[in-house]
Amino acid sequence: MSGEKQKHKKPFKKKVSPGGHFSQAKQHHNLWKIAIYLLAAIAISSAVVAISLDFFRSSEPEVHKAALVDQLSLTFPNQNFIDTTTEILEQAGYTVDYYPGEEVTVEFYKNLPTHGYKIIILRVHSMTEGPHIVDLFTSELYSTSKYFYEQLTGKLRNVAYFYGDINTFFGITPSFIKSSMQGKFNNSIIVMMGCEGLKNPSMAEAFIEKGAKAYIGWSQSVSASHTDQATIYLLTHLVTEKQTIEQAVETTMKEVGPDPAYNSLLISYPISS
Repeated sequence: MSGEKQKHKKPFKKKVSPGGHFSQAKQHHNLWKIAIYLLAAIAISSAVVAISLDFFRSSEPEVHKAALVDQLSLTFPNQNFIDTTTEILEQAGYTVDYYPGEEVTVEFYKNLPTHGYKIIILRVHSMTEGPHIVDLFTSELYSTSKYFYEQLTGKLRNVAYFYGDINTFFGITPSFIKSSMQGKFNNSIIVMMGCEGLKNPSMAEAFIEKGAKAYIGWSQSVSASHTDQATIYLLTHLVTEKQTIEQAVETTMKEVGPDPAYNSLLISYPISS
């Protein structure tokens, strides 16, 4: 090995300009500003979209639901009544669900409050049991082996169209309305078209307790033709002319009068509804 001294290379050092650290900090600061602006823009856009959706929702007409429960169709069918009633309600902005007689069962009544109807028309047979109870007919044939608890506690009864009929049906009592129906009514108007629906207030009180706004019914027996005619007038005054319940009932009675055979009157409950 020669005697010459070995030269050592100096390590390379990267030159950093005096303002380098300041430039990096400035870049980070600018990135934060951009991120904040983007987040603010997204928040503003979301708020605008939400307000727009609320505006369009509020500007849309509210759609109400109505039910026509036609248990009477099995014994006194009336297609003209169905068509006229549906037309009146639909023109007033209601969607209408029609339930023919064969669908009017105990289970149907049990779930009736859950559908959110604003108007419920009960074109059903009904009768009074003694001085204090009103029963609504189902189309479900009576059996001692079904709904044992409800029968035992007086929520369901055995009812017939005429005394001595072979075929009898389950009848819905006010107690069933109060404690066996699911959910609550949506501040509904109940139009009870059957006989003696307001001979006493038991059924009306049960519906009101279950969330109904008002209950309209007959004081005595009523013929199918008379109640059909009266209900068409009543609905016209209620949903087309926007009369109060009290006004609509009073106007209807002036137009159709009491039932000619039974002298039955159409009345509402509560009186100040």
